[in-house]
Amino acid sequence: MTLINPKKATDWTQDDAEALFLRYARNRDPQMRDRLVVMHQNLVRYLAGKFVNRGEPLEDLIQVGSIGLINAIDRFDSERGTKFSTYATPTIVGEIRRYFRDKAWSLKVPRRLQELNQTASKAQEYLSSRLGRPPTIQEVAQRIGATEEETLEAIELGNAYDTVSLDSKMMHDSDSSPLSLAEFVGAEDESLLNLEAYGDLDHALASLDPRERAIIIHRFFKDMSQAEVARQLNISQMHVSRLQNRALHQLKRQMSSEA
Repeated sequence: MTLINPKKATDWTQDDAEALFLRYARNRDPQMRDRLVVMHQNLVRYLAGKFVNRGEPLEDLIQVGSIGLINAIDRFDSERGTKFSTYATPTIVGEIRRYFRDKAWSLKVPRRLQELNQTASKAQEYLSSRLGRPPTIQEVAQRIGATEEETLEAIELGNAYDTVSLDSKMMHDSDSSPLSLAEFVGAEDESLLNLEAYGDLDHALASLDPRERAIIIHRFFKDMSQAEVARQLNISQMHVSRLQNRALHQLKRQMSSEA
């Protein structure tokens, strides 16, 4: 982001600025506006510095604040007797806050909750210093005039401001090849997708006669060979094979009809 080339303003007095504002109000000369911007860069830098602990580079915040400064210069009426720094400060700060609200969140969060999150954060800081302990959700909610559910949601959504990549390495002092965060995240159990099919199969097995059902269970659930099943049921292996095939065909028809 590059909007204004930051440089030190030359020495100037308040009278110089007022005279330049009067001239700019008459002719709207872009070069005069540029001079006014340079004159008030220290104000922008000072206000931007109040937001440096929020994870954004200071120079980016200065550039954003410069947009607010330009807007303030264009709207300022020096004949009303208001000091320009007093007039411009809310506009500059508002532009920086809008930047954080609209651009800096890693995930899309409703503006209402973004604003509530900021309000709740300020309330937490105030109550912590006043109470000497972290405030409860109920105390914060009462302070900001929101429900406990809204307050908790807004605070939790503050985690959406700065996300962590799943490729991030989980470093430990003793790790020579640290694992990534993705390797610690659980995955969906694929067997859960088969629960419905298992239910249909159980219903279909119930439709078999007891000996056929025993053969299917021994062969495919207990992983027994046909010879072992034959000995278990005291019948020939050929008979086991014939009953197994008949049972499988019946299960297939039953499962197809219930699909």
